[in-house]
Amino acid sequence: MLQSYLTVAGEGTHEIVIEKSRFICHLSRVSTEEEAQNFINHIKKQHWNATHNCSAYVIGENDQIQKANDDGEPSGTAGVPMLEVLKKRNLKDTCAVVTRYFGGIKLGAGGLIRAYGKSVSEGLNHVGVVERKLMRVMHTTVNYTWLGKLENELRESPYQIKDIHYADDVEFETYVKESEKQAFTEWITELTNGKSENREGIQVYLEEAFNN
Repeated sequence: MLQSYLTVAGEGTHEIVIEKSRFICHLSRVSTEEEAQNFINHIKKQHWNATHNCSAYVIGENDQIQKANDDGEPSGTAGVPMLEVLKKRNLKDTCAVVTRYFGGIKLGAGGLIRAYGKSVSEGLNHVGVVERKLMRVMHTTVNYTWLGKLENELRESPYQIKDIHYADDVEFETYVKESEKQAFTEWITELTNGKSENREGIQVYLEEAFNN
């Protein structure tokens, strides 16, 4: 599993108009080629009367799957520039479809390359990009006398609280980077004078907005 990577924030759409042609960029997060194809087909059905529905996607930890489709535009003028934008932004597990409704003015090869690239680039700016960081959920159990102090200390620390469970004792779930597990445990132990029980939980990705 990657320690961190960038991907599109979610599903979204953004439209631009160039020389009277409408370029509608549709973006989605995908983890398999099947998901990407399903998303592309969904957009094609939605915009069945469009002039073109061009697509590009990049999938996998090492970008193993990369596909671009010009959907009837001159070869290399649509899908490839779309894919290039995804790669330049270092995005993973992202699919883009650009729907074009022809406005009557031909753009030429260079114009098409710029238009499809711009559509995806502006689409990403509109929908947003997130950084997904691999975190370990650390479970810390203390009795209620430590609740106020520990909660305050955690909220003022760089660590993010995932959840607090109130039962016979109090259990804090905190997101911690893999490389900081030991430092976190030592810090908690010191804070609670050794009166805490700490254990490792699952690994999860934590998302936060990424600004280029």
